[in-house]
Amino acid sequence: MKKVVILTASTGGGHNQAARSLENVFQSHGYEVTIIDFLKVTSKMMDKIFVEGYSILSNNLPRVYKGLYKYSNYKVVNSRITNYMSKIFHKRIFKVINEINPDLIVGTHPFIVNIICKLKEKGKLLVPFISVITDFKAHRIYVNNYVDAYITGSEYTSLSMIKKGINKEKVYTYGIPIRREFLRKSSTKTYRNNEVFTVLLMGGSMGYRAIEDVLRGLVNSKNKIKIIVVCGRNKSLMENIKVNYQNKYKNKEIIVYGFTEDIPKLMESSDLLISKPGGLTVSEAIAKRLPMLIPYMIPGQEEENAEFLAQSGVARIIDDINEIDKEIDGFINNQYVLKRMEKNMEKLSEDYSLDDIVRLGDKLIEKYKVYYNLKRAR
Repeated sequence: MKKVVILTASTGGGHNQAARSLENVFQSHGYEVTIIDFLKVTSKMMDKIFVEGYSILSNNLPRVYKGLYKYSNYKVVNSRITNYMSKIFHKRIFKVINEINPDLIVGTHPFIVNIICKLKEKGKLLVPFISVITDFKAHRIYVNNYVDAYITGSEYTSLSMIKKGINKEKVYTYGIPIRREFLRKSSTKTYRNNEVFTVLLMGGSMGYRAIEDVLRGLVNSKNKIKIIVVCGRNKSLMENIKVNYQNKYKNKEIIVYGFTEDIPKLMESSDLLISKPGGLTVSEAIAKRLPMLIPYMIPGQEEENAEFLAQSGVARIIDDINEIDKEIDGFINNQYVLKRMEKNMEKLSEDYSLDDIVRLGDKLIEKYKVYYNLKRAR
C-alpha cells in the first residue's frame, strides 16, 4: 500500500478542508493517508502564535494584515521569511515524516513549501512533493523549483505561477480540492427549481460577524426572498440572528444554521451565494455553478480572489453593504445576469478533478522509483 503524507495548518479553515478532501480521494484509490498539522507537531507555542495571530490580524487589524501580506510577497523579504521558518520547523517535520516513510508528500499550506523543499535540496527527502495552491493568485511563498507539481484552481493561477518562473510542465489546473459532493451533477428536476428567490448567506467556518450587517440589508428587499444563513461555529452570532430576524419580517423566510456539512445541498437549492471569497468556498460555488455576491473579504489573498472572480464574470463585488437590498432586487428583476454568471462558472470548472490529482501522484512516485533505481545501478 502506497503512503501519502498531507501537510496542513489551521490558519483559516480552507487548508484543512482541502487536506480532508485529498485524504478521502487518496484513500479511495488505496493509499494509506496521514494528515499532519505541521504547526501543531512542531510546537504548541508556534501553533498558537501563527493561528491566533492570523485570526487577530485578519479580523481585527485588516490593514496591518494586508501590509504584511503584500510586504512578504517581495522576493527578498519572502526569501528571508521562508529561510527563517525552515530553520524553526525542518528538524521536527523531517523526524515525523521520516517515521512514516511516505511515497508522496502533499502540502495544502504555503508555509510548508520552503520547509519541504529545503529538505529535498539537502537530499534528506527523496520523495515527490505536490503543493496545492488554495487561492486564485499564488503568493510568492509558494514558489520553489524543488516542488515537483503544483495544483491550481484556474488557468489564471497557473499562468501567474509560470510568470513567477515555475516550469509550465509542473503546473496542473485540476481545481482546489473540494469534497466530491460538490462535483456531482444534480438532477435537472431538483436543480434550482425555486418558487422564491433563495439567497445563501455564509461567512466561513468561524462565522464572520459582518453576516448580520448583510442580513440587515437583505430584509429591506422589495421582493419575497428566502434567506439561508450559515453561521459556522459562531454560536453567539447564530443565536442573535434567530432572536432578532427569524419570523420578524413579512415576505422574508429566514432559516439559520450553525456549522453544517450540508453546504452542497444548500448551494443546489440557492440562486445566489453571499460570502467572503475564501479559496475553498469559491471553488465549491464554481463547481455548483452558484453565482456570488461579495460584500466583505479578508485583505490580501481574499481581495485577490475577489478580483479574479469579478474579472471572470462569476461574481460581483459590492462596496456598500447598505445597498445590498438594491443588488438583490436587481438580480431578481434581471435573472439573465445570473444565467450568464452560471455559464462562466461552467467554463471555469471544466477541468476540476480529484482523481487526476491522485493519478499525478502515481506518476510522480513511479518517476522517482525509475530515477533512483537507475542511479543505484550506476
